[in-house]
Amino acid sequence: MYIKSFTAVLLTLFFLTGCAEKTKKAEETFNKPAVYWYQEIIKNIKAGTLDKADDAYASLSSEHVASPLLEEALMILARAHSEEDEHILAKFYIDSYIKRYAKSTNVEYLKFLGLKSNFGALKKPKRDQKLILDTIDQANNYLERFPDSSYNPLVHTMLTKLHLAELVLNRDIAALYKKTDKKSAAKIYQDKIDSSWLKETPIDLSDQGIFSKVFD
Repeated sequence: MYIKSFTAVLLTLFFLTGCAEKTKKAEETFNKPAVYWYQEIIKNIKAGTLDKADDAYASLSSEHVASPLLEEALMILARAHSEEDEHILAKFYIDSYIKRYAKSTNVEYLKFLGLKSNFGALKKPKRDQKLILDTIDQANNYLERFPDSSYNPLVHTMLTKLHLAELVLNRDIAALYKKTDKKSAAKIYQDKIDSSWLKETPIDLSDQGIFSKVFD
């Protein structure tokens, strides 16, 4: 009986000690100085663990909302995700940067980076219809807002490829409606095809053919 009671006490102490250590370790990950989280971002980017770098940024932004390190961290993470072809996350950081730090002197470049990230995210033109249409609108808005931008030749190139992708989508949708004998719906998309200025252009229907790299 004594041995059983003694064993139970030891197990309880072991459990409580373990919980206390876990709680202490959890607490140690909070309330760190801003430079600690910034260094964690850099360290994890170099190690290729971008998910941990994202977590470090979340801690930096929540614990140090006014830190001057936030501005640089946003751009570093945007570049890191872009280099890994993680363009949706890159766009998130660029948009966050624009909301907090955009100025009249850099907004043209930042908006271009956002457009570039959207375009880079288009890997499957036959599956990304909404993203294609949204990016077309974004590109047109950019050209309207910055008519003299030095980035406009690249924007026009992106826009041409986007319209080619839209044309491929419209052809596929029209063909599907024709096969299912939905003539009125098929006509809507056929009219879009007929009004496209690219309708006579030979098109490589592969995903890579339409969205081959613009930024070599």
